[in-house]
Amino acid sequence: MQNTNELNSGLVVILGTGGTIAGTAQDSADNVGYRAAQLGVLELVRAIPPLGQRRLETEQIAQLDSKDMDFATWRKLALRVSEHLARPEVMGVVITHGTDTLEETAYFLQRVLAPSKPVVLTAAMRPATALQTDGPQNLLDAVNVAAERHAHGVLVVFAGAVHSAEQLRKVHSYRVDAFASVDGARAAVVEEGRVRWLSLPGTAPTPFGLGVLSRPLENWPRVQILMNHVGADGTVVEALLEHGVDGLVVAGTGNGSLSMSLERALRSAQAQGVAVLRSTRCDAGPVTESADALPSAGALSPVKARVELLLSLLAAK
Repeated sequence: MQNTNELNSGLVVILGTGGTIAGTAQDSADNVGYRAAQLGVLELVRAIPPLGQRRLETEQIAQLDSKDMDFATWRKLALRVSEHLARPEVMGVVITHGTDTLEETAYFLQRVLAPSKPVVLTAAMRPATALQTDGPQNLLDAVNVAAERHAHGVLVVFAGAVHSAEQLRKVHSYRVDAFASVDGARAAVVEEGRVRWLSLPGTAPTPFGLGVLSRPLENWPRVQILMNHVGADGTVVEALLEHGVDGLVVAGTGNGSLSMSLERALRSAQAQGVAVLRSTRCDAGPVTESADALPSAGALSPVKARVELLLSLLAAK
């Protein structure tokens, strides 16, 4: 662990996990042909002069492309975040991450920790070597939010916007403003280093707690995601049952609607003890509850519904 200048009294801890923000390419004009997770988090911090005026600590938790994020890294990250937040001098924690699975990691941390201090994830769509890299500004903004007295809970700072972990989704594969909050529910914006809250963060639901992560990783529940589409049937459900599965999340059409064949297969799986949650493949909007329908995931996206079901199954065990 390294310390930078201690000119400001509020301590912010920055945890690195890799991602595009730490990526490099041979050609500075190449924004896609790069290797993720090449630079350490301390290198990222030292490349941003204004952070020299902040009291910071850095720690490298992992060094991977977030498409390869795994349960072991999730557990290590949650434990280290909890340990740092318990230190009285720490105002908040920043996590550098890849964009591919950022929304899943953010939601996982929120549901496990529901922290009273801010835990701020940030990332980049362009590598650190790009002509117009977006990582340095995102990281600077994230530190500013982590040091904000109104901030708490797990937040994501990206392209000048502050999003809650529950609302965030990646909505574009290439643009630097790749993230949005569903229904436009941004928490705040960062303007020239100042955080302007559009609405103060709400009260978080009861967290699962770190205790659910104590189960051996090889015994964590197997939860898979399916999608409803034209011609969808129960074949995939039957194959998953044959190979062993503990939970299924289905991304239904519209308000979580399912083809008759797919629904029959899911109800059969449910009768065999497999937990089922019904989400939607739409970009926004909830799946309404119905007494006659399979259980709803509410407004959670399919990937966040999977995290919720995974943690629920861990807690049940």
